[in-house]
Amino acid sequence: MSASITGATTRAEASAFTGGVAWGSAESGLVERRRHQRVKVRLAGRFMRFNREEFDCVTIDMSPGGIAFASNVAVERGERIIAYLNQVGRLEGTVARIFPGGFAIQMKLPPAKLDRLADQLTWLANRGSPGLTDDRKHDRISPRNARTTLKLANGRELLAKVMDVSMSGAAIAVDFRPAVGARVLVGSTPAEVVRHLEFGVAVEFARMIPPETFDADLIL
Repeated sequence: MSASITGATTRAEASAFTGGVAWGSAESGLVERRRHQRVKVRLAGRFMRFNREEFDCVTIDMSPGGIAFASNVAVERGERIIAYLNQVGRLEGTVARIFPGGFAIQMKLPPAKLDRLADQLTWLANRGSPGLTDDRKHDRISPRNARTTLKLANGRELLAKVMDVSMSGAAIAVDFRPAVGARVLVGSTPAEVVRHLEFGVAVEFARMIPPETFDADLIL
């Protein structure tokens, strides 16, 4: 999924960061109501509305329970949003807050995915969360050894090719496209199919690839 930031999104960002901070400040006195610490992190991505229209966005802050986005798109409270974010992958939730220049969603993740996102946010916070240019540069790579296999839950094994990979997922070229939500093995790496592509599928890994092993020599 493209992570290009349109001029409209860039203009929204300044306003949204003010609105997002205000939203976070308003909730700061209600820490007991939050299940997770919120991390200020800027990740480029795209989100899809209920009508399947897609738009550019940038995160303002995140927790395993919710995300604040910078976007000029007029969403509706309670609307279901599916987001694809650099270095994190696919997340979904419902619009819980709307503020000038953006909105926030609330997520209810399964325990395993919640723990995985918490690990990713911890890593991003410890890394210092550099800006969008650096995030884009290091977001996805094409491994030198692109050949792999896609193993289905029924044991069927398909020849496949890794088109590109991030620490959280990969785009896989394969003749057969398992259903969205199917659990698969990419090589020896557990993953879930999150989207169909023209040439195959996009998968999300069960665990994020450690940054120290994430390079062009990676073998899944």
